[in-house]
Amino acid sequence: MSKWKMLGVAAGAVVGVFALLGLSGYSYVRGFDLSAQPVADPASRPSGLDFVREGVRDSRGRILAVVTSTPKIGDSDKPAGFELTELARAYYVFVANGYEVAIASPRGGKPPMMTDDGLVAADYAFLNDPQSRRKIENSLPLEQVEPADYEAVYFVGGKGAMFDFADDPDVQRIVRSVYQAGGVVGAVCHGPAALLNVRLTDGRRLIEGRRVTGFTNAEELFLIKDAPQLFPYLLQAQLIEHGAQFVEGPMYLDNTIVDGRLVTGQNPWSTWTVAEAMITALGHEPVPRNRTAEEIGVELLGVYYRQGASAAKRSREQRPQVDRRLVLMHAVVASMQGRWRDAYHLQRLARP
Repeated sequence: MSKWKMLGVAAGAVVGVFALLGLSGYSYVRGFDLSAQPVADPASRPSGLDFVREGVRDSRGRILAVVTSTPKIGDSDKPAGFELTELARAYYVFVANGYEVAIASPRGGKPPMMTDDGLVAADYAFLNDPQSRRKIENSLPLEQVEPADYEAVYFVGGKGAMFDFADDPDVQRIVRSVYQAGGVVGAVCHGPAALLNVRLTDGRRLIEGRRVTGFTNAEELFLIKDAPQLFPYLLQAQLIEHGAQFVEGPMYLDNTIVDGRLVTGQNPWSTWTVAEAMITALGHEPVPRNRTAEEIGVELLGVYYRQGASAAKRSREQRPQVDRRLVLMHAVVASMQGRWRDAYHLQRLARP
């Protein structure tokens, strides 16, 4: 399920939620004027991305991005695949910082891609870039990948990763080789499934005793109540079972964990920080980049959960470009969980 659909499942409940809060339902929701928020240009191209345009020109090497080949969740008709946003945003961070990016998948060829309605300029740029489109429509089969050609490997999330990453011998071979050669290993959302069964040459699991994160049990079960029946495992539970020190952050907010040359992110909203943390782990200062309204919204929500409503209100006054739709959706999630106080304060932060 795509990241905006993850929160959008609750959209139909918005009017009822706020009515329960003693507000005026539909007319109140209209007062958020979400349609007036600026949206990304669907015609965006890489040359229009400031951080790419002003990025590093010298080649620093290559990074391998790996996506799933699995189109459906198990035997169901529910779509899986990889998340465009988790690939595109990291892709251009890597490119802007001097790295050529290759794209691979377990089966090679054209992997199943999931998109949503919360795309930013980098996402559209990826779709409009002939070079990136050629790469994703002709992904390298993992069995053909030579790990020595890459300074880092990055595993893109998406529900499909839960089915074909953990037990793939080529995934394990590539991660082990890149890591033991001094390279960086990164993964986001469901991507850390790739790390579950990787063993180093001494027989130890790569993640044993390491601080990692990934899509949490709470995030999975909030959206898919029958996840334990649909998936072969829940990612958080399996990472813990395999010896990792799992670091859980608030639901659907950025949480990126760096443990040496191992970088993991909790969910789609961690993509930017995972990619930039990988650049740092490679020994470089990431190219400066203007944050998106979505990122600013995530930061505001982080202030709320760490410091409270008063601090968030002050922070909101300094963040006119905040993605108010994202903040409002978090208010809906809070209400669905019975966290009425959070729902009330969050919806106030979403006001124009």
